[in-house]
Parts: sequence; structure tokens; C-alpha cells
Amino acid sequence: MEYQNIDISTWTQVGEGGNGKTYVHPGHPDLLLKVNNPPRCDEATVKQERDAAQHVFDLGIPTPRMFDMVRVGDGYGQLVEIIKGKKSLSRICSDDPSRISEMAKLLASLGLQLHAMICDTEFFPSRKDLALKGIDASDFVADDDREKMRAFVQSIEDEKTCLHGDFQMGNLIISADGKPYWIDLGWFSHGSPMFDIGHFFMTCQVYSQFPAAQEIFHMSQEQLKSFWNAFAEAYTGNKDISAFTALAGKFAPLDACIRSILMPTPEAYKKLFAGLVHSLVEKFY
Repeated sequence: MEYQNIDISTWTQVGEGGNGKTYVHPGHPDLLLKVNNPPRCDEATVKQERDAAQHVFDLGIPTPRMFDMVRVGDGYGQLVEIIKGKKSLSRICSDDPSRISEMAKLLASLGLQLHAMICDTEFFPSRKDLALKGIDASDFVADDDREKMRAFVQSIEDEKTCLHGDFQMGNLIISADGKPYWIDLGWFSHGSPMFDIGHFFMTCQVYSQFPAAQEIFHMSQEQLKSFWNAFAEAYTGNKDISAFTALAGKFAPLDACIRSILMPTPEAYKKLFAGLVHSLVEKFY
């Protein structure tokens, strides 16, 4: 298939996340160019992400409209609707830390809405199935940990609930007129909402110790943990979040295994992930 060729030197970078960069062009004021970091800028990956986002849009979930795939250098990108004056919840918290609790409550409220929706199970994968595949494929996981996680996943009920797949404060943006939009939907799936919560637990309680994560989310470790506490209270409606946090911790190592098949773990990081998974299994299983 022929794609429009984009000269990236004529576009201005306006954003950067863990997976890629975004650009704008004065000649296309309504478009945002999204380009993944290598190796996730290949044609198949970008097409899958675009198709997933389009299906999410068709479900009636608020997300920017998708337009064309384009060629960018040796890789591919996506042209998407630009959301005027948008800010992610993480950026809002970075600019004004006094709003952490407010933004955590907003993520919880919109997360509950998302987790009340029925997914298109013909198109989107089962998170439970991905977890089982990830557990088997993660060669950095110790055998004892693998067996414990597999037994736990097999006990999880199959659900048709919508899951974001990369549920965190950086993937919910607010427009200048106050409208929320979910972004980065390539890992959208269906299953128990706790898969999303386990992923978010990893963000706030595990990855938050690393400077790279703090830079991505524009928040300190303390701020990310505060965000989790406020989120958990709002999501559950309870001040006592100990049981919810413990269950999230049980789902958390599954997320590391799922990640290993969606975004293969580099050899240099396998020892790190092995330690993270083992510590979570030891604490929560």
C-alpha cells in the first residue's frame, strides 16, 4: 500500500512519551502526527494501533479521531485529530501538584465508566489470554513464580469489560474546553478491570522508583504514590484501600509478563524485570 511521505524536518515536536513523539505542522492545524520509537514504528504495529483506536472510537469511547497512516523516514506514523489546548493528567499534576487528588479522582471516575462498558470481543484480545501467553513467554520469570501466576490467572473469570491496556494518568488528556479523551489505545483489550488496575499499580508503586518513569510522567515517586492512594480511594469508594491495593499487587506481575509479548523485554532489562516480578509474587501471592 502507498502512504503519503512526511518530511519530519518540517514538523515541530510538541510531545514525547515512553513510546514515541508527537508533532504539529502550521499547514495542518487540525492534525497531530504521532510517531512511535523504533522498533514499534513498523507498518504492522502502527496499523494495529490505528485500527484499535478506530474501533475504540466506534464504541463511543471519547478518543481523538484517526486519519491516515503515513510514511516517516524508514518507519510509519499516524495522523490523528489534534485536541486543542490538551493536557494529560500527569502534566496537569506536574504543573500544579495541588491538583493530584483532583486528577486522581477524575481518572477513577472515567476509569469506572470505561470499565462499565462492554467490549468488542471479536476484535479486541482477552487480557486473560494475553497474561497466560505472557507468563509462558517471559523467560526471565522463575519457575515457581510462573506456576503461582498461571494458577492465579486461570482462576480469573472471563469478562467482556473494556480495558485500556495502558491505563495511567498520561493516557487521559483534557481539552481546553474541559473534555476528556483517552489516547494510546494500541493495547486495548477486554477482561477483568483489575488488569488495568494492576498496570496502574506498576506505574505508581513499582516503576515510580526509577528516574526514567518520573521523567515520563513528570511526577516524583512520592507524587505518583500519592496519586495512587487518591485514585484507589475514589475508585473503590473506600478510605481503607489495603485489600484493593493487595489485589492490584497480585495483578501487577501479570502486567510485566503481558508487556513482554506486546513490547519484548530487552536482554539488558530481563534481570531487572525478573527481580520486580519475584518481589511482587513474594509479597502478594
